[in-house]
Amino acid sequence: MKILHLDSSILGEGSASRAISAAIVDQLRQEDPAAAVTYRDLAAAPLPHLTLETWMALEQAPEVDQFLAADVVVIGAGFYNFSIPTQLKAWIDRIAVRGKTFRYDESGVVGLAAGKRVIIALARGNVYGADSPYQSYEHAETLLRSVFGFLGAEVEVIVAEGIGRGADARQAALDGALDAARRVGRGAGEGAPLAA
Repeated sequence: MKILHLDSSILGEGSASRAISAAIVDQLRQEDPAAAVTYRDLAAAPLPHLTLETWMALEQAPEVDQFLAADVVVIGAGFYNFSIPTQLKAWIDRIAVRGKTFRYDESGVVGLAAGKRVIIALARGNVYGADSPYQSYEHAETLLRSVFGFLGAEVEVIVAEGIGRGADARQAALDGALDAARRVGRGAGEGAPLAA
């Protein structure tokens, strides 16, 4: 199994999403000790934002081939100003490439990353779930599910939310998400939802 592990939080060692994404990768490696892991820290080594020049060369972008070569993509994503870090958006702009990861036909869009598993570790300071009055402010999980679903991938999300509501709330959210990460296995996409 080939695993592509991406982190995008700017918080370094204090990042909840980094802790969760690391736990997911650890669990996958326990199930397959021979798994090859490629790690990219998008905050430490950010990609430039998309320009006309880089957009014209996207078919040759190494990020596309790296994404397509992976069986499982694990993404640690913070939640900044109601969406994903700009560093992660810059990476997504390089892998969503017509003719490489999706195409259009007479019936609409065809995702070319079918069978690929994308597991997202998302940390949110407030609570934005289904019962929250802030649900309409949530544009990270919805964006990531939309993008990778559009590309044809199977998307799973582990969420630690409310981590900005004090030390006890942070620890409870992180504990729940780490527990969900320990349940991630090769067939976890068939089971219960991974939201914590």
